[in-house]
Amino acid sequence: MAENGALPPGWNPRFHEDLVGLDPYDPEARAFAAHLDRMERTGPTFTVEACLDQVADFAESSSRTGGLRYWVSALVAVLIVLGLLVTAWDIALHTVAFLSR
Repeated sequence: MAENGALPPGWNPRFHEDLVGLDPYDPEARAFAAHLDRMERTGPTFTVEACLDQVADFAESSSRTGGLRYWVSALVAVLIVLGLLVTAWDIALHTVAFLSR
């Protein structure tokens, strides 16, 4: 650690609190600490920013998986996009019908 008290880049304080005894330079221990940070993240989930963060977490976790889990997450993403397209099309048709009266 630096003399001025600054933490080195990539340092997680969990290694002094929750993960005592694990090597903070081990990639698996760092990944586990990041996982714990994601699991304990709190805050409002009803804002646009929180929804985008959750979508980003889903995309990151689905890109790390393989096999059947990857294809299921890809199917979920395709279904979400398809639902958005159908909804947009329905809104457009209702708008045109309303304006043509």
